[in-house]
Amino acid sequence: MNDLIEIIAEDAQRILQKIDFRELHKKKILITGASGIIGVNILACLRELTATQACDVSVTAVMQSAPLPYLQEFCNFSNCSIVRGDITDVQFCRRFSEADYIIHAAGYGQPGRFMQNPVKTLQLNTSSTLLLFEKLLPGGKFLFISTSELYSGLSHPPFTEQQIGTTNTTHPRACYIEGKRCGEAIVNAFREQGVKAKSARLALAYGPGTRPDDMRVLNSFIQRALQGKITLLDHGEAKRTYCYVADAVEMMWDILLYGKDPIYNVGGNSRTTVKEVAKKIGACLQVPVEFPETSRTLKEAPDDVYLDMSKIKDEFRKTDFVQLDEGLARTIRWQKALYQSLETK
Repeated sequence: MNDLIEIIAEDAQRILQKIDFRELHKKKILITGASGIIGVNILACLRELTATQACDVSVTAVMQSAPLPYLQEFCNFSNCSIVRGDITDVQFCRRFSEADYIIHAAGYGQPGRFMQNPVKTLQLNTSSTLLLFEKLLPGGKFLFISTSELYSGLSHPPFTEQQIGTTNTTHPRACYIEGKRCGEAIVNAFREQGVKAKSARLALAYGPGTRPDDMRVLNSFIQRALQGKITLLDHGEAKRTYCYVADAVEMMWDILLYGKDPIYNVGGNSRTTVKEVAKKIGACLQVPVEFPETSRTLKEAPDDVYLDMSKIKDEFRKTDFVQLDEGLARTIRWQKALYQSLETK
């Protein structure tokens, strides 16, 4: 348990050294998706903030899944309450207290899950987003966690915030892509009414804070490696640029508190292939990596995920990204501790 808490707390302390959080003092913050990788790390920041900088905040952490013990620890500070329920339920959402800051991080980030629940995926990003805006206090700030999947169908990355994808509504991932696109449109409609709302197009966040059933590729590789070997479903030629979660959360705080534009890319700079990630994890855990003789098609997954990060770098002077080797080492250490904690129950 100590490693589970310590690694995320260390990352939170690094973020606190980079962001001026003083405007949060005496404010109310609502976070949806609080049990997901982004939500957990945001909560860790807020806990460390109240403990080390005498910043008094009131936090409502909304989650559907029961919190694991390590997550309960990050909610263990004064004026933080866990609220469990389904934010696609209109009556549940309308019971929320109003807040000065709302971070809408709820949604299925795993392709397997959002394709299994297409209607709910659409609701989480559209009708739930509209309901949450009803809870934003006058003068408040809203952050919608969007996705780099909006660039699906484009070629010649890196992609800028002025671009948008070309996929049809019949695309296998349309529920996620179109839901996020509509969510951004909702955010921009409220911006036109003077609301300080922004969208963060997140790409491939990884790191401490995932649940044990998280089947995103990188987490799945670590889980398989801990079981003895990594077996890929294809040849791993797809290109990826992974973003360590502490970097992602740092950028999101900057966007929420100080961002001026409607849309920001949030990604990393660790450019690699799926095959190379598998090999790095295999080498770190000293297990074999196996490739199939024939490659399987993976549900229209993009060939290349690579965002132009110029806006973040120019506006917030972000240059010190966690490199992939360091991020993987911390993620593997954390995930090993997670599975060990489940075995000892």
